[in-house]
Amino acid sequence: MDKPKVVLGVSGGIAAYKACELLRRLTESGHDVRVVPTASALNFVGEATWAALSGNPAGTEVWETVHEVPHVRIGQSADLVVVAPATADMLAKAAHGLADDLLTNTLLTARCPVVFAPAMHTEMWEHPATQENVATLRRRGAVVIEPAVGRLTGKDTGKGRLPDPEEIFEVCRHVLGRSGPERAGTGPDLAGRRVVVSAGGTREPLDPVRFLGNRSSGKQGYALARAAVARGARVTLIAANTALPDPAGADVVRVGTALQLREAVLAAVADADAVVMAAAVADFRPAAYAEGKIKKKDGEEPAPITLVRNPDVLAEVSARRAREGQVVVGFAAETDEVLANGRSKLKRKGCDLLVVNEVGEQKTFGSEENEAVILASDGTETPVPHGPKEALADVIWDHVAARLTAPPAR
Repeated sequence: MDKPKVVLGVSGGIAAYKACELLRRLTESGHDVRVVPTASALNFVGEATWAALSGNPAGTEVWETVHEVPHVRIGQSADLVVVAPATADMLAKAAHGLADDLLTNTLLTARCPVVFAPAMHTEMWEHPATQENVATLRRRGAVVIEPAVGRLTGKDTGKGRLPDPEEIFEVCRHVLGRSGPERAGTGPDLAGRRVVVSAGGTREPLDPVRFLGNRSSGKQGYALARAAVARGARVTLIAANTALPDPAGADVVRVGTALQLREAVLAAVADADAVVMAAAVADFRPAAYAEGKIKKKDGEEPAPITLVRNPDVLAEVSARRAREGQVVVGFAAETDEVLANGRSKLKRKGCDLLVVNEVGEQKTFGSEENEAVILASDGTETPVPHGPKEALADVIWDHVAARLTAPPAR
């Protein structure tokens, strides 16, 4: 089979050096990559580097190899175009259809999915002109990844950092996996939508060194966040005690306990089109917190631990829909009578969809794979066979997208 053809556009920002890692991941995973840098980008990484790493020529001008009509052919033959980093200048040119070099010409001729990974100073990202350009590109079907928060050029920090190349690669891989003739012209099906995803497992402290917790790794919630970004959504990820890298394009809010998760979720869902509660939220917490470490004493048994109920965040979100048409999805981790317990829980929680799976010490938690049954409030049931967690994530978003009837939240 022919290798998927990827155009890696590189514009003139300090983060251009990080694109070398993205290029490596694309080539090593079997993609045929043509790097198209801007003239400014070559001030940061030279043409020889791009050519050596990709195995293809890397030019900036429409006048090179004119007989091959590169300003047309490169875009026409591409299966994906990704611009990383995408500067404010590049976003403006792309939004307004300017074509003064090989990369901007390629963007105009491409009929494949296009992904932009912006990188710039916070003030530039937040400027109304940039935000309008981003909105324009998203309306046209491009996936514009939200930049990360972190260290920028010099001593500055803030939103505008290029996401990790590994995470940009995951977005590209996902977009490529969902592209093809049957999807031509459809654009990302979650474009313009705002979604909230919770992930991980809450921890309820007993004393300064101990807590009650669970085995959730957060991998399924992170897979849901990555899939939503690749399908065009603005994603807020509420992450409870995970050790995973931030998914590119997601705004990550970190929490520890069930009460902290509840507060973060309720704040985030106000303008959300969909909410997916994939986190394993503790049902109970200790009634009392010991200010000092609980000591063991010779000849004495430890005092019993009294538990109290935590709020039911899923039921609360379902009952208090923040906006009309909001779709709410829950997860049910069961160890026995999985479907019977799941059907009962779906009625109690009042959500639109409930993803039911069997869990255990060697099942689901911490694994790269999952299997589940998606129960719907209309009585339908969709089994999802054992496979990667990202595959289950896509099936869940398929169901969510089909139920989104209200206009996108603004």
